[in-house]
Amino acid sequence: MTRQLHRLERDGVAVLIEQQGDALPRVLHWGPALGSDVDPDALAAAVSRQTPPGTLDAAWQLSLSPQEGDGWSGRPGMQLRRSGVLHHPRWIVEATESGDRSLAVVARDAASALRLSIEIGIETGGVVWIAQALAHESGTVPTAPVEVDWLEATLPVPSTTDTLLTFDGRWTREKRPVVSAMPAGSTARQSRRGRPGHDSPVAALASIGEPHWGGGEVWGVHLAWSSDLTMRVDRITDAATMIGAGELLRPGEIVLEPGVEYRAPRAAFVYSAEGLDGFADRVHTWVRARPQHPSAARPLVLNTWEAVYFDHDPARLMALAERAAEVGIERFVLDDGWFLGRRDDSTSLGDWVVDRGVWPQGLGPLASRVHELGMQFGLWFEPEMVSLDSEVARAHPDWMLHDPGHLDHDPALSWRQQFVLDLANPDAYAHVLQQIDALVDELAIDFIKWDHNRDLVETVHAGRPGGHAQMRAVYALLRELKQRHPSLEIESCSSGGARTDLGILDVTDRVWASDSNDPVERQDIQRWTGLLLPPELVGAHVGPTTSHSSGRTTALSYRMATSLLGSAGFEWDILSCDDDETTAIRRFAALYRELRPIVHAGRVVHPELRDPAWRVTAFVLDDSTRAHAAAEAASVPEGASAAVVVVATVASLEDARAERLRIPGLRRDRRYRVRVRREIGDAKYGWIAPEWFTAGEIELPGSVLTDVGLQLPTLWPLQAFVLHLHAV
Repeated sequence: MTRQLHRLERDGVAVLIEQQGDALPRVLHWGPALGSDVDPDALAAAVSRQTPPGTLDAAWQLSLSPQEGDGWSGRPGMQLRRSGVLHHPRWIVEATESGDRSLAVVARDAASALRLSIEIGIETGGVVWIAQALAHESGTVPTAPVEVDWLEATLPVPSTTDTLLTFDGRWTREKRPVVSAMPAGSTARQSRRGRPGHDSPVAALASIGEPHWGGGEVWGVHLAWSSDLTMRVDRITDAATMIGAGELLRPGEIVLEPGVEYRAPRAAFVYSAEGLDGFADRVHTWVRARPQHPSAARPLVLNTWEAVYFDHDPARLMALAERAAEVGIERFVLDDGWFLGRRDDSTSLGDWVVDRGVWPQGLGPLASRVHELGMQFGLWFEPEMVSLDSEVARAHPDWMLHDPGHLDHDPALSWRQQFVLDLANPDAYAHVLQQIDALVDELAIDFIKWDHNRDLVETVHAGRPGGHAQMRAVYALLRELKQRHPSLEIESCSSGGARTDLGILDVTDRVWASDSNDPVERQDIQRWTGLLLPPELVGAHVGPTTSHSSGRTTALSYRMATSLLGSAGFEWDILSCDDDETTAIRRFAALYRELRPIVHAGRVVHPELRDPAWRVTAFVLDDSTRAHAAAEAASVPEGASAAVVVVATVASLEDARAERLRIPGLRRDRRYRVRVRREIGDAKYGWIAPEWFTAGEIELPGSVLTDVGLQLPTLWPLQAFVLHLHAV
């Protein structure tokens, strides 16, 4: 039997794939780069199962789509049915196309006329992507339709991995890390909300021991898909441990008639030898290298929701825009409440027409004034939703993504007093596109806040479950709007952070991480959202003194420091601010403009401290990190090395003497000027106040800052300060 070995290698990561005869290829290694002196044949022999005749007939190294027929007792890579009966395909590889960084395989199952296509490639940052498609080929002999239960991507991880990191959460407390022992057998975490959800697993990361930010090996998977999904782990005693992911399909949702193809969402597999920070750095590098990655500086935003809610008064909102420009805001976003009859959240979704009863002259005067003041103008929409009390629902009740027989007598289908518009219906799609497109043209809208405030329940499209068709239609709608308006930017908001995956970021420009502007909650929300998304793509706003979601009162300096962790802005009625607060906002706006080239282009690292009360996030920029960084990094001179460090507490410290802060990632051979940036105000502290901190400035070699560190002050609970480092 012929054997061929394919080595894919990039940016310190390698995948070694073995193909024997016409069987599906199998992965022998996914992890660190192997170097040019490794003999692939010898490596294959080193990791192979027993030489026949032996007692192990089951699969040892698993194919790119492990099946029961391989002797695999874990979850199959796919599950198919014909005429309601489980179908076991026998894949025969007919074509392969191999390069240094990619492998494409085409295989067929003669019994079902199915064609399986698998593409595996290493892209920028060393991120391994797997894309799969199943097609039912047309032929002269009729064949029964094939129902797809699932089609999931998998890769093996070392059997020495013993710890699993996934995520959980709720509204206003997204991205809660869940660390557990590697579960035995086959396990699956699923989201069935029609969006990933606030409790989404987000990713599955395997490690040897508990994962750390600063070191250790990590293997992880993320599905670039914005609807229902499955994260899977298989720890089987007689085979390699597998991790993987795929779209969660309802029974009968995908049925392949002859000539029909199903393309599964792409799955990203990320290996890091440098802990969670290394994992994030690989994904950030990939994200920043995309051609559609935002190239302009991320503007300072004012969103009006927590300033006025539904109380839209044109004169007051005009005054708010003028105050925003005075203090340095660069993007003014009018939130919910501007369209026909929208005085609360029980009505009007789907009628994307300006309410002339509230805005007698329309939104034109406000949009024009915002542009005259040098700001971008943004507007809120919730295009995927519809209210029963709306013109569109009364005219087209058949446009809803629900079983029409249940609408009249099943209140459970309503969620937040709203329903879902079936965008896979061409007429509903055209309606939404026309209304949004017209407003973008009329008002020269620069930015859309695209919201999605409910789960999808019992979706029905054309008599079948409709979640897959709906998500594909949403992607298409977003793409079409951006094609028509190339400068338009769109934010993905879904009751906050319920849809922040790499799939939605294919067609949007940033995400709203959470509806919570409580900076204590936001410290961890921003941190863990950043495992996948670089800070320039994650909205982080300064809210009112007392948070509307938690009732917690915090200092303005703390809220501003937390906002620096992402794409900064305000969600606050700044007309109500006193003179001191207004002055602080002006200072913060200038500081954000100064520091964002570093924050939005640097490598994100999390110096680890023993005391769980600390939260420290550093953004380190030098020539090694700017290769795939945001374009605004050009404002930092070549050869420069700089960093921004946000230091905060989320509780009282355990010790009277705090720890030392050691900052990884700095150039050890350079000297750094370290400044405490007091523009946001002074942090309050207790017993320990080191000289460098009270003086506000110190100059030290990178080696000292990395290995010895800075003595931290004993900050009070819920206090924060910002450090700015640059090489001298």
